[in-house]
Amino acid sequence: MAKPIRVLHVLGNTQLGGAESRTMDLYRHLDRSRVQFDFLVHTEREGHFDKEIKELGGRIFRVPRFRMYNYFSYKKAVAGFFKKHHEFCMVQGHITSTASIYLPVAKKAGISVTIAHARSAGVDKGVKGTLTRWLRRNLSKKADYLFTCSRLAGISVFGAQAVREGRTVFIPNAIDCQAFSYQKDTRERVRRELGIEDKYVIGHVGRFHYAKNHEYLLQVFATLAGRSEMGVRKDYVLILLGEGEGMEGAKALSEQLGIGERVHFLGNRSNVYDYYQAMDYFVYPSRFEGLPGTVVEAQAAGLRVLMSDTICEEVAATELVHVMSIREDPKVWADYVESTADYERRSYAEEMKNAGFDVAAQAQRMMGFYETGEWR
Repeated sequence: MAKPIRVLHVLGNTQLGGAESRTMDLYRHLDRSRVQFDFLVHTEREGHFDKEIKELGGRIFRVPRFRMYNYFSYKKAVAGFFKKHHEFCMVQGHITSTASIYLPVAKKAGISVTIAHARSAGVDKGVKGTLTRWLRRNLSKKADYLFTCSRLAGISVFGAQAVREGRTVFIPNAIDCQAFSYQKDTRERVRRELGIEDKYVIGHVGRFHYAKNHEYLLQVFATLAGRSEMGVRKDYVLILLGEGEGMEGAKALSEQLGIGERVHFLGNRSNVYDYYQAMDYFVYPSRFEGLPGTVVEAQAAGLRVLMSDTICEEVAATELVHVMSIREDPKVWADYVESTADYERRSYAEEMKNAGFDVAAQAQRMMGFYETGEWR
């Protein structure tokens, strides 16, 4: 029996991030007798998906994290890795900040096909963001394929010219739509576990990072909570799923705004789909995104979504999504949520499948690509 071909995915880690979760969704739906994934990560720490990766037949390799001052030692570590491991048919790089370093090294080592995969439409503020832009400046010329989850992400990472010339390939962030299908029994169970059975639940899923704009979200919610306190509005609570360097700051801000008792910081949950069921409204005021899988998940679960106009239009696949500017006063967002809070909840899993966001269908197409090296 022929061995499966192996594709190497380059990631920062194997935690519950967007790129990591979407890659794992795809991995689970592949015919792994034909295509296997391996992972090159930039951390020594064990990640959330490590055990599952190994159970599925994948391998995890590690190199040091890139920090600019270690440019030469980083490149040497990557070169050493590909000198020893050049058995992959492809390398798919999800860390585009350093893809201009590791993808050419992989190509030189004999890897047939290299892919840079753009998953974000912005960069961090300050020096880190400036450095990221500098490292990406010629990336469009250093990979065989330029994958992007949205037009905005493609422009941000590869440049407007590459998008305009049709050199990018749109790969939507697909999910297991059925797993997020609205389930009333699950909704009641989770709300009971959290002690929020009689509350109106605003929800958000995402790491605590500058891009996600949690401070604006908390200000929107503070307005809603203030109306609850007056006793003339719904009894609002906010549930936040995710972790990250900004979590403590968000907790401190919630206390400053006087909403600490109404905000539930739930951290990372492997059964995140259950928590979408418990929500009543999904609010997502990001500063920038690639194509947020969370908004796809929220729609599949039948949630109304209010998101920022900085997020790509491709993700708004149903009438559940409304777009507003984060330049507006947070009270304007609160007004909109309140005016549209009442609606009939149902599953939109089929609508999201038909819109091209189903991972099972995407897995079939991606296997064809991995096996032939040609996008069709």
